[in-house]
Amino acid sequence: QVQLVESGGGVVQPGGSLRLSCTASGIIFGLSDMEWYRQAPGKERELVAHISVTGDINYADSVKGRFTISRDNAKNTMYLQMRSLKPEDTAVYYCHKAAWLEGTPDYWGQGTQVTVSS
Repeated sequence: QVQLVESGGGVVQPGGSLRLSCTASGIIFGLSDMEWYRQAPGKERELVAHISVTGDINYADSVKGRFTISRDNAKNTMYLQMRSLKPEDTAVYYCHKAAWLEGTPDYWGQGTQVTVSS
């Protein structure tokens, strides 16, 4: 019954901003490391940002200084604030719940399209 529901994708001009949201159910959100991935056409899925249960954060080098990941455990929601967007940020963005232990399941959202174009 795990569900990850994403929102906030869309079309934006270069230099613009978007905020993605991921709301989770069916998990103990406060005990789950959460992540944003993205996948562009013809490319492998890549980790964009990670936020641990304690709030420790890691970013891909390509988005450092432009993207901010955060979480609100009271709302079971994770966010990705994206600014100074570039055409190369165009991708489907996915919410991901990391596995708690090796061999246990992880979970994915449906994905939301972000298109950066002039």
